[in-house]
Amino acid sequence: MSRWLSLLLLLAAPFTAAAQQTEHVFLITFDGLRWEELFTGADPDLIRDERYVDDPDALAARFWDDDPLVRRRMLMPFFWNTIATEGQLYGNRHRGSTVDVTNGMVFSYPGYNEILTGFADRRIDSNAKRPNPNTTVLEFIHRQPGFEGKVAAFGSWDVFPYIINEARSGVPVNAGFEDAVGEDLTEREKLLNDLQDQIPGPWSSVRLDAFTHHFALEYLKKRRPRVLYIAYGETDDFAHDGDYDAYLASAHRTDRFIADLWDWVQNDPQYRDRTTFVLTTDHGRGALDRWTDHGDDVPGATAIWVAVLGPDTPARGELEQAGPYYQNQVARTVAALLGLDYTNERPVGEALAPALGR
Repeated sequence: MSRWLSLLLLLAAPFTAAAQQTEHVFLITFDGLRWEELFTGADPDLIRDERYVDDPDALAARFWDDDPLVRRRMLMPFFWNTIATEGQLYGNRHRGSTVDVTNGMVFSYPGYNEILTGFADRRIDSNAKRPNPNTTVLEFIHRQPGFEGKVAAFGSWDVFPYIINEARSGVPVNAGFEDAVGEDLTEREKLLNDLQDQIPGPWSSVRLDAFTHHFALEYLKKRRPRVLYIAYGETDDFAHDGDYDAYLASAHRTDRFIADLWDWVQNDPQYRDRTTFVLTTDHGRGALDRWTDHGDDVPGATAIWVAVLGPDTPARGELEQAGPYYQNQVARTVAALLGLDYTNERPVGEALAPALGR
């Protein structure tokens, strides 16, 4: 009997080792971060352009090297020291890897709808605060057994409660200038509420990303969600302002925020080796003087990127000669990593096969 048992255990071992490990997914977006900066670092055509840079020498000291492989690591060290060695990056068009939006509008609400639902919707044709008629993958997951009350979203832009349709979906969303709420606020949440009220931001509809990040981190520690969406926003707004110094600094700071999240995850027994990060952006931007813009009339603005890091994603680094891939594939990828088969009323993009080891 023991001989047969040993044989069965031996035969089962490969299948056990291959079992899906992801129990938590963090979906993270940078608003309007170009693939050019992610894959080649600071733009040589912009870093010393005094129309967009207040102090070219200081900016170059922080983020410039003649080698694009060095300067991308200077700008986004977590992406290039960790994700590039342990995960996957899609969208370096210099290496034949392409990711594009399909919504044809190439601005934020249509992009976030495509990310979160898995399809483009021509009805989403503005950034107006209108409840999304579509069910997002967050709402879908929230309705699955074991996930109710375990999905949450945090965003810097105040339109996210509408994009996710917080009222209908039941997914809690903290976005814009909303405070942390509840009767069990931590001392840190109380402080963040006070500081958010006391520190003015540069925009009326987008708060500084530090608040979004730390509200999300406090929620993570306290509520232990299985799915957490964090939408950072500064990169897009600094780009629209034509402030390349601040755009690069924000990208660098957000990279550090994500590194801090990963460090926390890897040091928590519940999340360690059971968590996957999926990262992307809602749209690209133009080149040269059009870098401040995006939209259907801006060449190159449909080009985006995706990164995945987690226990079920083989370490392939930058994918080369890969694709085409599309923004509409993110939603199903998030669900598939949790072992869920996400569908919607409309056809959705297929999951990213390499991210699932296929």
